[in-house]
Amino acid sequence: MDFEKDNTFLKGRIKSIGYAAKGAVKLITTEHSVMVQSSLAVLMIIAGFYFHISREEWMMQILAFGLVLSVESLNTAVEKIADFIHPEFHSKIGFIKDIAAGAVMFAAMAAIAVGLLIYVPKFLY
Repeated sequence: MDFEKDNTFLKGRIKSIGYAAKGAVKLITTEHSVMVQSSLAVLMIIAGFYFHISREEWMMQILAFGLVLSVESLNTAVEKIADFIHPEFHSKIGFIKDIAAGAVMFAAMAAIAVGLLIYVPKFLY
């Protein structure tokens, strides 16, 4: 892999986008939690079209699943780094991983709340 500094702005940004896309594909194809959350995001997109949600509801929905996927990605990175640094079980590493997982839970709870606020009224009326 070429980590040499690129001095051209455009070429450097294109490389950065390539690395980011490669990371996103790795996440979606190797991490089960990201597979589940990506599948839920697709289902929410389908539901959005089916229920003809408003522009504001689309914005909230996109922000919600974007937040969950982003935080889950960071959680995965923390876990991979922790496992690389200390492959055996260690209580402090476990504590760090639990905190990162807790961040995902907060994001998921917020996303669930957004989903309920958008879709429960569609079923009640």
